[in-house]
Amino acid sequence: YDIEQLGIVLEASPRHADILCISGPVTKNTLSAMQTVYAQINPPKVVVAIGSCPASCNVFAGSPVVVGPVDRYIPVDVFVPGCPPRPDAIIEGIAKAIDILARKSVEQKNIKECR
Repeated sequence: YDIEQLGIVLEASPRHADILCISGPVTKNTLSAMQTVYAQINPPKVVVAIGSCPASCNVFAGSPVVVGPVDRYIPVDVFVPGCPPRPDAIIEGIAKAIDILARKSVEQKNIKECR
């Protein structure tokens, strides 16, 4: 699956990204880094939780190092089901995120015009 042919490119810096993809459980060690990266993405932004680990912690639920699902700490716009999720499901989830991002961009533009 070549997602770049759809115009979706991995960015090295959160400041250049529009969509944050999270693919694992939130642990004590990753929580602050995740929140920092989320804060560095300029609005409008969209979060995609890929797989069941970020959504429910899956088999890691109850672990002393896992602090909970990602939506407890940052808002999630799209959940991609599966353990592991199928590649076509991931692409579909990112496509939904792009649609949400487009709507958020229009809303933000309308807010700026009203001011």
